[in-house]
Amino acid sequence: MDRFTKSFIRQEPIPEEAIEAATRVLRSGALHRYGADPSEVAALEVAFAAQTGAAHALAVASGGYAMGCALRALGVGSGDAVLTNAFTLAPVPGAIAAVGARPVLVEVTEDLVLDLADLEAKAGQARVLMLSHMRGHIVDMPALMAICDAHGIAVVEDCAHTMGAAWDGHPSGRWGKIGCYSCQTYKHVNAGEGGLIVTDDADLAARMILLSGSYMLYARNGTAPGEDVFARHKGLMPNVSGRMDELRAAILRPQIRDLPQQVARWNALYRALEDGFGGAPGLRTIPRPQAEAYVGSSIQLLVDDARAVPDFVAGCAARGVEWKWFGGDRPVGFTSAHRHWDYVAPHDLPRTDAILCRLIDLRVPLTFDADDCALIARIVTEEAAQHLG
Repeated sequence: MDRFTKSFIRQEPIPEEAIEAATRVLRSGALHRYGADPSEVAALEVAFAAQTGAAHALAVASGGYAMGCALRALGVGSGDAVLTNAFTLAPVPGAIAAVGARPVLVEVTEDLVLDLADLEAKAGQARVLMLSHMRGHIVDMPALMAICDAHGIAVVEDCAHTMGAAWDGHPSGRWGKIGCYSCQTYKHVNAGEGGLIVTDDADLAARMILLSGSYMLYARNGTAPGEDVFARHKGLMPNVSGRMDELRAAILRPQIRDLPQQVARWNALYRALEDGFGGAPGLRTIPRPQAEAYVGSSIQLLVDDARAVPDFVAGCAARGVEWKWFGGDRPVGFTSAHRHWDYVAPHDLPRTDAILCRLIDLRVPLTFDADDCALIARIVTEEAAQHLG
């Protein structure tokens, strides 16, 4: 019986160019975000703003910090309601709760994106939507923006799983007021931890730069707005130190540049798995709209019979294929669901719950190749025949 032996969490080595840049920073001793001239952090901000087409970028300590910073810059505070996806990972409602706000969860569809009908129904409850492009699935963005614009809702995009993705040619993170990205090891670029924020709004950019701990050095941000903009916000924004350090920025710059090539590699692996799973009984893949340019760093399947999921997942695990299941009664590792977040008020989400109990998820690291995908697909198909057929 075939068994898969590679790790689903093993990443590629950091590129040599990034290692050399990191060594230069270490030898300089100037690791602080405002301790180097020229600055790796400022250069990263310039590069990422150019790559996404944004007017302003800010490099920060984590994707979670990015979301919290965005919410604070929009004036979200204690008791405020913030709309967000019912299907997401804990850092998204966590960022909302951490600023004292209340997550209002919106149902999702079987395509794993925000249910626009439920968004329309709940639009009057909040003035901000934290939109999670969960596991890289992008909702119809023009339709979503039409709803939000009609109700005066500011959109913050959580692009932890969509750095390098787009809808109808328009980059993820560039539809709403603010786009937030993660540079954590298991995302699309790897600094261990880190985040990036983009916006076209000069006032929001100034507030977030001040929030990130710029002291009186805010003009050293790589894409800082003018002094007149900062004058409107100095003294009003608390210092919540969180701008990225020089070492992580040095590691990231070559990775950001090479992201399009990495996306192509991920998508080739994703398509190989998608094709391989096509003949497995009792399973179905998630359709990808023509307008969506995705990054296939993970793949999701829906199981026809929710009752069979535990045995199927266990059968695959015994052969080295590590599915994550969102229907478990307790959180496991990075995988949790809304009923596990005790800091979020309980929600009645029948459509989302009916999906999560059937939803399984698999990482697609770039350490895999086409032969690995073929073996995984063969194991999954055999286990599906045994447990789901």
